[in-house]
Amino acid sequence: MQRSGTELNLFSGPLSAFLGKACGPFSLDPEFRENFLSPVQPLLPQARAAVDCLPIWAQGGPSVEEGLLSPAGKFWHISDLHLDPDYKVSSDPLQVCPSAGSQQVSNAGPWGDYLCDSPWVLINSSVYAMKEIEPEPDFILWTGDDTPHVPDEKLGEAAVLKIVECLTKLIREVFPDTKVYAALGNHDFHPKNQFPAGSNNIYNQVAELWRPWLNNESIAPFKEGAFYSEKLLGQSGAGRIVVLNTNLYYSSNEQTASMVDPGQQFQWLEDVLTNASQAGEMVYIIGHVPPGFFEKTRNKAWFREGFNEKYLKVVQKHHRVIAGQFFGHHHTDSFRMFYDDAGAPISVMFLTPGVTPWKTTLPGVVNGANNPGIRVFEYDRDTLSLQDMVTYFVNLSQANEQGDARWELEYRVTEAYRVPNASARSMHAALGRIASDHDALQRYYVYNSVSYDLQACGEACRAEHVCALREVAFDAYAACLRAPGTAPAPRLALLLAAPLCLRALLAW
Repeated sequence: MQRSGTELNLFSGPLSAFLGKACGPFSLDPEFRENFLSPVQPLLPQARAAVDCLPIWAQGGPSVEEGLLSPAGKFWHISDLHLDPDYKVSSDPLQVCPSAGSQQVSNAGPWGDYLCDSPWVLINSSVYAMKEIEPEPDFILWTGDDTPHVPDEKLGEAAVLKIVECLTKLIREVFPDTKVYAALGNHDFHPKNQFPAGSNNIYNQVAELWRPWLNNESIAPFKEGAFYSEKLLGQSGAGRIVVLNTNLYYSSNEQTASMVDPGQQFQWLEDVLTNASQAGEMVYIIGHVPPGFFEKTRNKAWFREGFNEKYLKVVQKHHRVIAGQFFGHHHTDSFRMFYDDAGAPISVMFLTPGVTPWKTTLPGVVNGANNPGIRVFEYDRDTLSLQDMVTYFVNLSQANEQGDARWELEYRVTEAYRVPNASARSMHAALGRIASDHDALQRYYVYNSVSYDLQACGEACRAEHVCALREVAFDAYAACLRAPGTAPAPRLALLLAAPLCLRALLAW
């Protein structure tokens, strides 16, 4: 596939400099074996295997002088780094990475493998790529999942906290003056997925790790429930960020299964959005586990149904103040549309691809790996309206063959789907093309796996993706899959059948 744009070789320089001081040795077993740097030590003889991971933070968070910023701004969104500290290139295909489970990893390279979670060099490369591509973002969104896909018995609480600490240290090292809004992922807890609705040691410890990024008033709510809200830095009263702990709603979380409003987060969210409306603020909402359904198989919901409906109602009620939603968890590149009762698009949720290339083991998923991806958004600082979304990636196979990781521009959403911006109306138009035009569908499908899966997306594939993108509610999603030929729903059919309206929409 032909691509235009930047290519970055990030193997030398920053990588070598950072590894000498980043993180102490640790492993997935209780003894914390000293093989953390084993994949790269042959390539980096200067690197030390035993170094201190304890960060020495500067007091206070970054500051941005107000009144000096132009309306156009940029911010990064990264997710699902999934460090596998025991990854190593081995002649034994069963000894490459614990995250592969019982699968044989036959062609592992220094930059990783599609059956494994990320080695340190890949994560390090991704963060330095961000610095090279957009060195001075207004802020960074980091939506969690830092630890590897391994059984709980191989990853205790101390290892979870150590990995979160090391990745926090890396981001602080590369972006020392940038505000980071961070959310926990379902793998950032022990045991995984089982997030409690109240205070616990992991919430407390992570709040201290992220204290330089958190306002003082955010510490207490984070320690109580791992969610918080702050005004966006550099905004003249117009911007607010809401960081959710949607792991409380995850279908795999047994701790909250019988609760109506775990941690009172829904009530808190209602209050924050109501106050934002009264104050004339626009809001970005971020979290890890998204509502709705996974697009690469059928009927795989992430939220329990009651929580899913509650979230959907909150968005429908408060959509006028929600300028964007940013989540992860899938590892794939996708988006979700939200509509009002009349079928008009009111909000869009962007699902950023993961840095980890790990191939999902979910039943029914074909070609479930992805190339590593990172994403930058262009937005209006005054209104928070999203102007564009740009995704960069590294072709993992080529990186291993060539011995270096070249981060390339994969696509701009405005160019890929011929829309004027990344608003809900524009993404509704993009979905219309994906649903009705084979070329647009195939383009989306390639981007969905970050240019890993280049096979054709047939009718069954189209139904899975279009219904997941369009319908967040359980009943509407089921009805979409039952529709003959999964034809575009009326809201899409009307759009596609009215060229004059479509031209007006694209000029919006």
